[in-house]
Amino acid sequence: QVQVVQSGGGLVQAGGSLKLSCVASGRISSLGNAGWYRQAPGKQRELVAAIDGNGDVAYGNSVKGRFTFSRGNAKNTTSLQMNSLRPEDTAAYYCYIQVSPDHGFGVRGPLRDYWGQGTQVTVSS
Repeated sequence: QVQVVQSGGGLVQAGGSLKLSCVASGRISSLGNAGWYRQAPGKQRELVAAIDGNGDVAYGNSVKGRFTFSRGNAKNTTSLQMNSLRPEDTAAYYCYIQVSPDHGFGVRGPLRDYWGQGTQVTVSS
């Protein structure tokens, strides 16, 4: 079984920084793309950052230059360093990692997104 667990987040004043982390664990055969989304109350889910198979990172327009996405060498961990936070960054943040699970006996499951439990980031003005 595969699990994705997030950590970090919390309350910070405007201009401050926070770091979110995401770890995939369990029976993993291979890993694919990964990224972070966020959703504020009453708003649509928004891409924050995502990495593709070539290692290219795309950022949402509203976070460019302030947030930095990184991925560990083992590819099962990601982090999101958030600097110069603004009140409009307040949202629930969700990470995902694409995983092909190992079912044993040489059987691999399809590559699909596994999501973290979500973590709240609140930026006060």
